[in-house]
This record gives sequence, structure tokens and C-alpha cells, in this order.
Amino acid sequence: MTGAPDEREPLVSVIIPAMNEESTIAKVIAEARRTAARCEVIVVVNGSSDRTADIAAASGARVLVYPEPLGHDVGRSIGAGAAKGDILLFTDGDIVISAKRLFPFVKAVGSGVDVALNRYSGAVKKRRPHPVVLSKHTLNLLLGRPDLHGCSMTTVPHALSRKALETLGGEILSCPPAAQARAVLHGLRVEAVHLVPVGRMNVIRRKRGGRDPLADIVVSDHLQAAAVMLERLGERAGYSDGSRRREMVR
Repeated sequence: MTGAPDEREPLVSVIIPAMNEESTIAKVIAEARRTAARCEVIVVVNGSSDRTADIAAASGARVLVYPEPLGHDVGRSIGAGAAKGDILLFTDGDIVISAKRLFPFVKAVGSGVDVALNRYSGAVKKRRPHPVVLSKHTLNLLLGRPDLHGCSMTTVPHALSRKALETLGGEILSCPPAAQARAVLHGLRVEAVHLVPVGRMNVIRRKRGGRDPLADIVVSDHLQAAAVMLERLGERAGYSDGSRRREMVR
């Protein structure tokens, strides 16, 4: 005997920005839908010239289509604004992450965590760590959260509580480091809950003229996060000036 469909509001909203991901989007959605019985999947298709939107719709997702590219992480803000769930889970359209690996983030938020981060800290044992990795570690040190190492809202998967979304505001999700800074400064419960090694799973992006434009964006996002701290805590971000007596300088 088949039970009646569950017409209650979704418990989990999975938000997936996507651009030209027709080869992976169906699998990404299939895994996302397995994270909860009451689950909605929102795919923010932007700047696509392939069949991503059609495939996403056929796979049961709610599809928001924008003809032009929205830019890095803007799709997260748009998807969060449309989400109805108490738990918001963020992943990307180009990485197929199993439901088994996604579920710990849902479970953590369901147990009281406000911001559930991927425990992935990046490649830290290199002689010259990547600037993005250094930025993530530096931000967490400045926030007084060295326990988070390089764990960051720039990294998927991660999840938010409805309380976190209402506290942070959806717009700031377009700048994940700034959102993370605001979450810590507002006393939200931020924890690294599960390791998904996305560094080995991610698509290698082409560099332009020897530079990685995405890396430049992420580093500048961390500077914006520092600005959030300065605005909230003052010009030294809450750190003491020590024994300096600057008033004696003529």
C-alpha cells in the first residue's frame, strides 16, 4: 500500500548553482534528493548554453533560470532566498557528492549547529600553500577560531540553519568568508562537522595569463570578511595595541 504524498513544507532545501553542467546535474540532484524524505532541490541555472535547466527540471528540481552568468556564489544567495526548508544545504552542480557524504551536514544542523562546514582545510603541507588556503586559515585565526583551521563557507558542501539565514541575511552568502565572519561575530554555532575531500573531486579550472581569476576573487572575499570584522570590532578587530603609547609620538 502506498502512502499519500507528504505535502508538508520541506525540511531540507538543497541549493545548487549551475552553469553548463548537463553532464553531472542529474546525478547531483539524485544524491541531493536522498538526504531527507522532505527535501526540495533548487537549481539556480545561470549563463548556461546547454541542457542543464531541462535536465534539472526533468530530475525533479525547482529550477530558477538566469540567461546571463550571475558571478561567483550569487546563485547561493538567490537559492537561499527561494528556499522553504529549515535546513539549507549548499553544493555545486559540477561535483557529484553522495547522499552518504551530504547527510552529516543535514544531521549536524538538525542537532543544533547553525553553520555546518566541510572539514576540508586544503593542501597545507606544500612548501608554498595556495593563497586561498592561507586566506582561510588567517581568517579563522583572526576570528578567534583556530580550531576551524582552513574550514570555510567557500567550500561545499556546507549547511545553514534557518536561524543562521535570518541572522546573516541571504545577500551576504554571495561572499562566503564575510558570511562566516558575521556568523562567528554574532555568536552562531559554527562547526566543522564532516570531511568531504573536494580538492580531489573538483574540476581543474583554466588559468588566464598564469593567474587563477577564481582564486583572486576568493582572496578578495576574505579581505571583505576582514572589513566586516573591523566594522564590528573596531580598527584593530578587537585585538590589543599592547604597551604602545602612540600619544607620545610627535
